[in-house]
Parts: sequence; structure tokens; C-alpha cells
Amino acid sequence: MSITPSEILSDYNLKIQTAEANIEVTKRSIDHLSLVRIGLFLAEILFFVLLLNSADNGWRILVQIGLIVPIVVFVIIVRKQSILDRKIEYQKQLLWVYQNEWNVINGEQNGYDNGSKFESESHPYTSDLDIFGQSSLFALVNRCNTVVGNLLLAQKLANKTDPSAILMRQEAILEIHDKIQHTFDFRANLHAHDAGKIEQIKEQLKFKLGEQLAFVRGPLLKSYVAIAPFISLVLIAAALFFSTIFWKLLVLFLVGHIGLNVMLNAKINLVFYSFGGSSNLLNSYASAIRWAETQDWKSNYITKLFDSRVPVSREIKSLSKVIQNFDARLNILVGGILNGLFLWDLRCCINLDKWHRSSSSDVVSGLNHLGDFEELISFATTAYNQPDWCMPEITDQFALAAEALGHPLISPNIRVNNSFGVETAPTVDIITGSNMAGKSTFLRTLGINMVLAYAGAPVCAKKMRLSVFALNTYMRIKDSLNESTSTFKAELNRLKMILDHVVNDKDTFVLIDEMLRGTNSRDKYLGSKVFVEKLIAEKTPALFATHDLQLADLKEDHPKTLRNFHFDISIIQGEMKFDYKLKQGPCSTFNAAILLKEIGLALD
Repeated sequence: MSITPSEILSDYNLKIQTAEANIEVTKRSIDHLSLVRIGLFLAEILFFVLLLNSADNGWRILVQIGLIVPIVVFVIIVRKQSILDRKIEYQKQLLWVYQNEWNVINGEQNGYDNGSKFESESHPYTSDLDIFGQSSLFALVNRCNTVVGNLLLAQKLANKTDPSAILMRQEAILEIHDKIQHTFDFRANLHAHDAGKIEQIKEQLKFKLGEQLAFVRGPLLKSYVAIAPFISLVLIAAALFFSTIFWKLLVLFLVGHIGLNVMLNAKINLVFYSFGGSSNLLNSYASAIRWAETQDWKSNYITKLFDSRVPVSREIKSLSKVIQNFDARLNILVGGILNGLFLWDLRCCINLDKWHRSSSSDVVSGLNHLGDFEELISFATTAYNQPDWCMPEITDQFALAAEALGHPLISPNIRVNNSFGVETAPTVDIITGSNMAGKSTFLRTLGINMVLAYAGAPVCAKKMRLSVFALNTYMRIKDSLNESTSTFKAELNRLKMILDHVVNDKDTFVLIDEMLRGTNSRDKYLGSKVFVEKLIAEKTPALFATHDLQLADLKEDHPKTLRNFHFDISIIQGEMKFDYKLKQGPCSTFNAAILLKEIGLALD
């Protein structure tokens, strides 16, 4: 038994409450550790005072050891608190993911990008069908945080795909749909991180880092950096237990290390500032990739995304650990001590160079594939949130039939569904009707569901069966002052584009809403008539919405290749009633006279 929309909402509400409770528990743990850190700071001050007032004897040695203990414990507490900070940040992002799904289902704005950067009035259909931008299909479906994910999703909604690829994508989306409860963790790990930062890291790994790390490849430097920590520890132990002269040697040793760091500081900074502060981001991305790696995937579309022998998540974790160690330099006190004793920055650069030569190419590929999963998860999440939608049947034979087809961007509470189907051979279907009766909405309903179907996604229908068409639309034609283009010229440009596509791609499907609005009624009719007959001659299927009843009369000349449909109104006690249902035949009831009368213009 499938889950109902109300059960889905209830489940999201429960998830939201659980996430909020987990955040509160983690906050309390962080507050407790903060108090412990204050206690350690006070203990360090106490030991320092005791050191100043102690004689040079065994007690002084114990106090010196005591000075080290709070520092060691402090470092451990800082690490633990860092883990809790990452945990609470993840919990907050998980809460955001759940709240966002609740918002989308309830008709509120999706928190992900709406794809406005992909808008193009010159595209064959995306502008007319509300594919990108505010209140668009992209805005409804998108669950991508990465640059690659957003780009892939846009491509799937804007490009024609062959039937075999669509079927493979359907299989992959359905498989992710069955694992939907785990995808929220995946998304939480990616959300709220700067997508531009990960692109910068990928570019750094691919093109720059190898050259920047060349300065640490000298065998003498690498050997010295390897033994420096042991020399430091020996000098410290000798100073504590033997003679004060070892303190002087240790100071000289530290000064030498600081000088070496100053000499190489510019090169170290160049490496660090490409990655610095990104350990949390890399950890989150590694967790997301690990989820993808540990699933038992069956669909070929997904299994082909894994092209590395070594788990990429492990390689990213290793990089994250190096970067996290590198970030110690941001604390002047801790960084100074580590560099003075252990040449910390140089050690991190050497470790980074070693990692880069063995793992960077796999990691760049793995980070890119995160976008593939985001794009598939976007459609799978939409399918989960809309259990009444169906996965369409894709066929190689000419077909387009839908039962209870609705517009996905209209709320289910007010959405009116229609059934529609083409004949076994292409026809031009003339749709007439009154203003506001539903002609334009129906054309967009059909077109936007075809776009979903070709992306391998579920459609807003009870059933749908169709072959793959190249969609072309003519709906929102506007003039352009910048390009000195009138409405009529813009319409001609659009018609020319459609005609070129019709000739070059025999699988073109055309949706036209009121053609040639920018010219007189006679030329409008004659131009529309010629265009319809051109489509018939090219055997191009089309839906043609118009107020011009003369176009419906073309049925007499083309009885087998032209069909008539309409949307009508009912006038009850002088008021218009719309049912928005598609009906056979031309329209016989119009509302222009009634609408004009309402503003004070009566027609005789």
C-alpha cells in the first residue's frame, strides 16, 4: 500500500521535531565543554604562578610537567568540541532539509536555486513552459547544492534525450525513490556549504596544486622535516630532567625553525589559502560520497558513476585530515608552538603533496559525480512527495496519451486534470475557447509533463504513454527595445525557428498559443492557416490554441489530419462558470462581450 500525502506530511513533521530535539542535546554538550575549557585555562594560570614561585628542585619539575597537562587536555577538548560543532551544524542542515520539504509540499518556496540563470527566451520551449526561474519546474524539483548538480538538472530539463537513456534514468530514479529516507542525510551534508569553494578546490587539485607544492619535494628538506619532531622531544626531555643548557639549545632550535618557516612562508601561504578552513566542507562531502558508495545499487545508470578502485570518500577524508592539521596555524599560540617544535606547516605541505600525487584525480571525479546523485535525488524526492504522480511509459512508436493530466505547478487543491491523446498518425489539433477558459494552461500542462517524462521523472498524471519528441513552443512572444524588435518581428523569428526544427527533426512536436498577435486580423488568419497547413504537410503533430473559429473550419479541408477541441464556459444568471475541461469539437460559447460589459462597454 502506497503512502498518502497526509502521511508524508506527518512523517516530515516527526522528522522536524526529532531534529530539533537532537540539536538541543548537542548544544548542551558543547556548553559543558566550554566550561571545561575555562577550567583548563585557569589551571594553566595556576601552574604558571606556581612555577614562578618554586625553587629549582623536584617540585619545580613537577610544576613544569603540570604546565603541559592542561595544554594537552585543552587540545583534546578542542578536538572533541570541534566534532560536536560539526555535528550540530549537520543537525541544523538536516532540520533545514526536512523543513524545506514540508514547505514545498505546502506550496511555499523551495529553498534551493530556482534556475533563473538558465532562462533563455531563444530556447525552443523552456521560457514558454516555465522550466526555469521563479515559480518554475526547476524551482519545484531542484534539490541540488553543487554547481555540477544544478547544471546537470538544467540540462535534463532542456535537452532532448533518446528513449534508452530515459528508461535507464527512470530505473535509477525509482531505485533512489526506494532509498529516499537516506537521501536526506546526503543532502544535509552538502547543504549550506559554499558551492563555489568546492569548485575552487577542484580547480586547485586539477591544475595548480602540483606546481605549488614543488618546493617541498627536495630530499634534504623532507628528511629533516621527518626527524625534527624527534629532535624536539629529545631536547624537551633533556631540559626537564637533566640540565638547563638544554633549554638554551631548545630555544636556538625553535628560532631556527621559525626562520625556516619565515623563508618559505609565501609558498606555504599560497598552498594554505587555497584549502584553509575547508576541512568541514570536505568532511561533509566525504560523508555524502560515502553514502553513495555504501549503497547496493542495481541500476546501470548509477553503477557507471563509480569509476575509482579506492573509495573516494576515504581519499577525501585523508585530504580533510591534512587540511584540518594545516588549520592549526590559524591559532597563533598553537601554530607557533607546532611550527617551532615540529615544522608543522612544512609537514602538512609534504603530506598534502603525497596525497595529491596518489588521489587527486579520483577525488575530482568523485566530487563531480555528487552532482549526478543530486540531480537524480531531485526527481526521486519529487516522486516521493507526489505519490499520485506516475512514471510514464516511453515507447519507440508514435504515441502521446495521458489520463488525468494536470499541471505540476498548480496546487492539487485547485488543479483540474484532463485526458488527451493523439491519433496513430500526426494531426494538428485546433483548440478554441473563451478567454480564461484554460487553453493556454492546457498547452503548458501537456508540454511541461513531456519535459518531465523526457528527464526520466514521474509526471503529474494517472497514466501517460508517449514517444520522444523535440518540443517547440510559441506562446510568450515579446518585443525587444534593446534589439529593436517589434512583437510581429519577434513572432516571425519564432516561427522561422520552429519551421527550421520541423524540417530538420521529423520528431518535432509543436505547441502554439494564439499565433501572430502583432498583426491585423486578416493577415493573422491567413498566416495561421498557411502555418497549420505547413505542419500538416510536414506530418508534424501540433496543438494550436486560438480564438479564431475560422481555423476550426479547416477541418473540412483536412478531415483526417486536423482535429477540433475546445474549452467552454457556462453562463448562469449572467455569471461565467469555468470547468477547465477539454472537450471535442470547436467552441460555440465565448465571453468577450460579457467581459467588456463588466467594464462598461456594451456590444450591440
